[in-house]
Amino acid sequence: MKEEIIKFLKLKKDAQDIININDFLNLETADELNKLSEILDKLEREHLIFKTKKNKYMLYENCTNLRVGKLSINKRGNGFLILDGEDLYINFNNLNGATNGDIVLAETFFYRNDFEGKIIKILERNTKNLIGTIYYKKNMPYLKLDDEKKALMIELDLESTKNCVEGTKVLVNTVKTLGNNKYYGKVVKIIGHLNDPGVDIKTVAYKHDIFDEFSSETLEQIENIPGEVSEIDLIGRKDLTNEVIFTIDGSDTKDIDDALSFNYQDNIYTLGVHIADVSYYVKKDSPLDKDAHARGTSSYLADSVIPMLPHKLSNGICSLNPGVVRLAISCIMKFDQNGNLTSYDIFPSYIKSAKKMTYHEVNDILVRDINVPGYDKYIKTLKEMNNLAKFLRKQKVNRGYIDFEIDEAKLIIDEDGKCIGVEKRIREDGEKLIEDFMIASNETVATHISNLDLPFIYRIHGNPKQEKIESFLSLVSLMGYKIIGKFKDINPKSMQKILSQLSDKPEYSILSSLFLRSMQKAVYSPDNIGHFGLGSNCYTHFTSPIRRYPDLIVHRLLREYLFDASINNETINKWEKILPEIGIHTSDKEQKSVEAEREVDDMKMAEYMENHIGEVHSGIISGVTNFGIFVELDNLVEGLVHINSLKDDYYNYIPELMALVGQNSKNTYRLGSKITIKVIGASKEARTIDFEIYNEAKNGNKE
Repeated sequence: MKEEIIKFLKLKKDAQDIININDFLNLETADELNKLSEILDKLEREHLIFKTKKNKYMLYENCTNLRVGKLSINKRGNGFLILDGEDLYINFNNLNGATNGDIVLAETFFYRNDFEGKIIKILERNTKNLIGTIYYKKNMPYLKLDDEKKALMIELDLESTKNCVEGTKVLVNTVKTLGNNKYYGKVVKIIGHLNDPGVDIKTVAYKHDIFDEFSSETLEQIENIPGEVSEIDLIGRKDLTNEVIFTIDGSDTKDIDDALSFNYQDNIYTLGVHIADVSYYVKKDSPLDKDAHARGTSSYLADSVIPMLPHKLSNGICSLNPGVVRLAISCIMKFDQNGNLTSYDIFPSYIKSAKKMTYHEVNDILVRDINVPGYDKYIKTLKEMNNLAKFLRKQKVNRGYIDFEIDEAKLIIDEDGKCIGVEKRIREDGEKLIEDFMIASNETVATHISNLDLPFIYRIHGNPKQEKIESFLSLVSLMGYKIIGKFKDINPKSMQKILSQLSDKPEYSILSSLFLRSMQKAVYSPDNIGHFGLGSNCYTHFTSPIRRYPDLIVHRLLREYLFDASINNETINKWEKILPEIGIHTSDKEQKSVEAEREVDDMKMAEYMENHIGEVHSGIISGVTNFGIFVELDNLVEGLVHINSLKDDYYNYIPELMALVGQNSKNTYRLGSKITIKVIGASKEARTIDFEIYNEAKNGNKE
């Protein structure tokens, strides 16, 4: 009956009452009518149909101006409705009481050259996996939610809190509704005391469904995984142990996915990218595989990592550590002197890395021409490799590669887990070289399988929407900058032209960040539409199987298609069936990991600034809202100047200008303007940093 109801509502398009649906189904008995009512209620709970105020039903997909999705609220208080395609922006004034993680119904409308949303109904409160701190009131335990955007009161079950004290961080699921926004919940996991080292980061991870414990079945399985490669493991593999192979990573990296070999002779560059063969140890449907699939990715949070695979694999038998034999999948590529790929080979191998190099030391050689001890025999090779990397980068730029040059923050954490410093992460030739080589091998693998027309998992990045680009160009124009050119035909080259014309502007870092937000998110999918940001027609993730599940899947596909040559209809049908789910799931887990990383950064930056209250810093206005301006400091720490702290005038928010303008003085605080602030408050717990304008009369611009 469910399928027939959906078919009928699709056919009718507009809302139908239960009598019309009943007539279509030719139901006659009271039992059948009751059954129909139950199914309609179920479809409504599943958020497939919408029930109007007049008790009529219609499919959400037939409502062109309605969207259903999960609400995510950022630190600025604004929301985004998470959708399969492009997320829908919802201003905080249009949240209508919805909180972080709720499933909501939103109505779309066109505003300032773009679509926005307004929440008209909360379909499902997010009351599972709630994180908070226990407190007691009249000897009864309650949960103080970490997420202050959730205005919920939660009384806790006494039995589930028997091992807790005031200040214990816990994971809670609600089991009963007590009233409006009041719930009764049970503790399902004790995280630790709020003052214990590392509990703060673990708390954020749990909030985003990132858990640090592996199943007992996985722990039992890894007991049987060896610590060294045996002779039997080498059968059917090419011996590359006599090749000069090395790795380049951060100084604190322990899970080493990729290694390089290189030769330049007769104007031919031969580049070998050797990737840890994780799929040899993580077999399909094994406990290890199920845990890896559930996590989807390793999560790097401040100075800690919650790995996709247990350390025995990620830091041990799978990591390409120096001086030991490791199993790999190698992609050997030959390029001419202009960086054009002329031939390649992909095969299983075993290698022995000669040296673990670090970005810092490699950059000293490539950028500062310093003779680093222990690198003498590698200097010529590294410089020739850098020549190839620059050719490859030029090739990428020529086809449309977009480098937004977004700065990233690096947190300095002490032995007690406290943030004692924040600085910009340095990205020099060493980092770019690795990026260029990994992109080259990812494209080579993806193109090879695409040419075979076999099921595959691609890394895709869709074209941005025209209205998003127009909205950005409108903002740039209002800031006084004229972008030359016509941009009706959206392609990577046209996006390059926009960025290049802004590159010399003092607000470039802010504008490039805003421009990036106008792009769609890159995701995993079996349907190849290309990668817009890279200007690539065919792309995948092959190079990090220790920390990304899609890469592990790519290795399995290479083994079945190329190494074992087990291509048949059964194999093809199997992968066609399971790859869509893998793409959706791993894209979702990646997004949750990114959100957790951002939240940890916000928390640790606030922790750092708690010790810097009263200091004066220069910065740039990175955001403007009707409740104040956000200011980003040179080290990328961002704080809020609340509008109530602007005492010299009454300020109006002008969204078209992204500015606050004084009603009498016309003093203007605009996006991208330089400003001097004083730190007046910070709260690690609330993830907030508060500024005020320093020497206010001399800041802002008269207009």
